[in-house]
Amino acid sequence: MTEETWHQARLIPTSGISGADEQERRATSALLAVMMSVREFGRALCQPLGAPAGALETYVEVPFQLGERKIFPDGLVRSRGRKKSWTALVETKTGTNTLQADQLESYLDVAREQGFDALITISNEIPPAPGQHPTKVDKKRLKKVSLHHLSWSQVLTEAVMQKEHRGVADPDQAWILGELIRYLEHPRSGALEFDDMGQSWVPVRQAVAQGTLRATDKTAAEVAAKFDALLRYASLRLGRQLGTDVTVSLSRREVADPSLRTQALTSSLAERGQLSGAIRIPNTVGPMVITADLRAGQVTCHVDLDAPHTGQPKTRVNWLVRQLRSAPDSTRVEAFIAHQRGPGTAELLQAIKEQPLLLLPDPKKEPRSFRVALSQPTGAKRGSGRGSFIGSVLDATDAFYADVLQHLRAWSAAPPKMRDETAVEEEPVPPPLVSTSLSSQDGTQQQPGSSASTAPTEATPERAETAPV
Repeated sequence: MTEETWHQARLIPTSGISGADEQERRATSALLAVMMSVREFGRALCQPLGAPAGALETYVEVPFQLGERKIFPDGLVRSRGRKKSWTALVETKTGTNTLQADQLESYLDVAREQGFDALITISNEIPPAPGQHPTKVDKKRLKKVSLHHLSWSQVLTEAVMQKEHRGVADPDQAWILGELIRYLEHPRSGALEFDDMGQSWVPVRQAVAQGTLRATDKTAAEVAAKFDALLRYASLRLGRQLGTDVTVSLSRREVADPSLRTQALTSSLAERGQLSGAIRIPNTVGPMVITADLRAGQVTCHVDLDAPHTGQPKTRVNWLVRQLRSAPDSTRVEAFIAHQRGPGTAELLQAIKEQPLLLLPDPKKEPRSFRVALSQPTGAKRGSGRGSFIGSVLDATDAFYADVLQHLRAWSAAPPKMRDETAVEEEPVPPPLVSTSLSSQDGTQQQPGSSASTAPTEATPERAETAPV
């Protein structure tokens, strides 16, 4: 037997997982152990949830008595700071298993009785908005105990960000964190990618094509929630590749009241057959807006940026074209003219490269802003992979950032230049107009008819006597 067939020993092996329960226990134990061992990773996960900056203690399957029942949460995390201690119960699900409301409410009751601070749930469910929980529980149980949710995609993203981009001080701990990443990326770990648009996807897509979908339909709200979850997954996925925090862009009102976002999406889906959202990537010219048109079968990514404030209109168009060298010729560019209402003019990049003024019907009018967009066909399948809606949205997001967005820079005016006094040539002053008073300018310029070697450095007595009064 050759060495090529040998399997390298792993700290957290994926072999030997016999079923869903074993899969869940192994994922929970591996995660909590690494959180305790790799301090930077544990802090990255727990501090946003309210834990103090102390060393973590982690336990699995801790027994508690609730009335006549014995309760076994999957885990417990404790952080002891200088002034306070923070304790949270942990409940995990792997694979396609979902969190159950009655089970979570029992754990919340245990946490309240024990004086614990929080309950953390981890599953493959991705809520439509940050801060939301995928499972509805009785709000009365949340008065003294907070409820937090992490998706396995978010856990994996934090692990990759910490190891590859933020860094781990101890090399051995960095290796341990790498073993957790390797485990979570394995299909048998149960930490799945976002791979399903839900049971309502096909009926909604057909209703959109037939024009029978209404904003009040329950299926429309379910698809809208799944689309927002897809945007969050796309943000996490892109953030892992870029090493930065990529987030879904929401208004303050939508953050305060998530139902407003759902209403807007369902109305757009019923009226125009479109689902739209934006993600924000640090240091880019603007949010990436992603629009899925189910009627046209296209997904479009676009970004808006201000046009330069100086220069000729043609020069301003060329400023944008120069930044789009890596963009495909099918990229669409729109120009919005200052003080003009309605849509702007649009042309493909290939045509604009040859004739920049195609984008400006009136060359005398100045463009106020530009929109750069890239479209591609959408898949119809509800799952993931080739021919799926999820795969087409993720591919469009990656392509737009790689070919367009990362190359765009916002325009900024050139700083004013300081006047160079030594480069200014002054006109010679006729001798009759030379002052007889001493000046800081005496001797700095050559008088007409004199040589550089004989030029006086100050007014001589003879010259002073002959100078006119």
